[in-house]
Amino acid sequence: MSPLVFLLLVVAGFFTGIVGFVTGMASLVSYPALLAAGLPPVTANVTNTVAMVAVGVGSTANSTQELSGRGQKLVWWAAASALGGLTGACVLLLAPEGTFEAIVPFLVAMASLALLAQPVIRKHVAERDFPRLVPISIFAIAIYGGYFGAGAGVIFLSLILICTKETVWGATVLKSFLLGIANLIAAVGFAVFGPVHWVATLALAMGALVGGWFGPPVVKLIPPEVLRIGVAILGLGLAAWLLIR
Repeated sequence: MSPLVFLLLVVAGFFTGIVGFVTGMASLVSYPALLAAGLPPVTANVTNTVAMVAVGVGSTANSTQELSGRGQKLVWWAAASALGGLTGACVLLLAPEGTFEAIVPFLVAMASLALLAQPVIRKHVAERDFPRLVPISIFAIAIYGGYFGAGAGVIFLSLILICTKETVWGATVLKSFLLGIANLIAAVGFAVFGPVHWVATLALAMGALVGGWFGPPVVKLIPPEVLRIGVAILGLGLAAWLLIR
């Protein structure tokens, strides 16, 4: 890999970190960047997952106060995300190619529409009524996150905003934390068994770590309703792109 390509991946990683925290669509930047750098699709996929751990590290390090004090609930949610991430990694490494591709655009589209309708839906759904729904759903979303993950953050955000009483800010932090856990566990499996391109991983992770750190202050500057609607609209665009692709 040439120094210029390495530098471009660092820059792409920085914007990936910010986009990933703010919108939950980090792979929309990082995955095409890895393909443009000449990596084959599967190699780009696993390299991307390993590098995206840096987004979770950077953003979590800059939002620890928001995560503190959640007690046992956060532990259960983290465990569900870790198990889902491990399952997703196994699916990618062992299952036939294209296992999720047919349904992913519709999952992302439904999550985006749910974000748009969140104020109405939230009046009829509350965590106290479905206490087991959130960890089970986190596990399912993390499977997809560990497998590929484009739009997984949107789905996480939609789930948390609809099924809990979290604010948009709190849900954004939790989304990044849970997706980071899923990516971390999947990354361990890919590091051992997958075709990771370590130079590309280093470049992308360097930028993503810094971008993830800047993510929380950027989100605080965006009005909650603007953030929610903006992420939903971008999610619908991502769903359309995934469907056409």
